[in-house]
Amino acid sequence: MNLCIISEYKCTFDDFKEIVESSLEATKEFISEWELIKVNDHKSIMMVNCSDMEALETFMTTDEMKAWDAENGCVDTLYSMEKIS
Repeated sequence: MNLCIISEYKCTFDDFKEIVESSLEATKEFISEWELIKVNDHKSIMMVNCSDMEALETFMTTDEMKAWDAENGCVDTLYSMEKIS
């Protein structure tokens, strides 16, 4: 499933990018073809192909990720996307 994830946060884009890149190993089994786009220093859009939504939800709701989100004021909004022929 193709997803668009809009993230807003109080930290900088570079700090957010760092947590995304450090998560690649943990998510490689269910996330592929990802791209992170900077909107501004406190907002980004990430496009990913997710093969297991349950695994993504489990990853995003770990104590570590919830703590990072709370510490950095991060709120993610996910949208599913479908190619139009």
